[in-house]
Amino acid sequence: MYAVTDDAARLRAFAWADSEARGIEQLRQQYGAGVVIADGSAPAAVRREIDAYFAGDLCAIDRIDCATHGTPFQQQVWNALRTIPAGTTLSYGALAVRIGNASAVRAVGLANGANPIALIVPCHRVIGTDGSLTGYGGGLDRKRWLLAHEHVKGLMGNAPTSLF
Repeated sequence: MYAVTDDAARLRAFAWADSEARGIEQLRQQYGAGVVIADGSAPAAVRREIDAYFAGDLCAIDRIDCATHGTPFQQQVWNALRTIPAGTTLSYGALAVRIGNASAVRAVGLANGANPIALIVPCHRVIGTDGSLTGYGGGLDRKRWLLAHEHVKGLMGNAPTSLF
């Protein structure tokens, strides 16, 4: 995994290491080519909460301060994603209804896919209306693992194998 934070220790990007190049490019598109990304460690508070999540404190990621830069619609979707509790899922259609725009299912899917803060802004909790696992930038195996880690039941598909 990789994390990008700002000077105020707010998480700006978080994803799987194998998608880091795509994530950095996405940050440059959102913030402009002048964005400076330096190597270093994530702030201790961010690391502590992520470690706690993987150790079983499923609400730990809710305590991480995030800041995103997207369109007003993307911001609305990303804010709504943070309201989906651990251990539950929501369909793209239900998420569109939740933000007050029932006809925006495809746009919700696109905003979900553009989420720069995977896991913390829990786009993995959005599934197909029929319970199927659909799209996840980290791959469906990771999505399946994360949902199993959160004790989500009744998903269509095989049992989770490994996070990595």
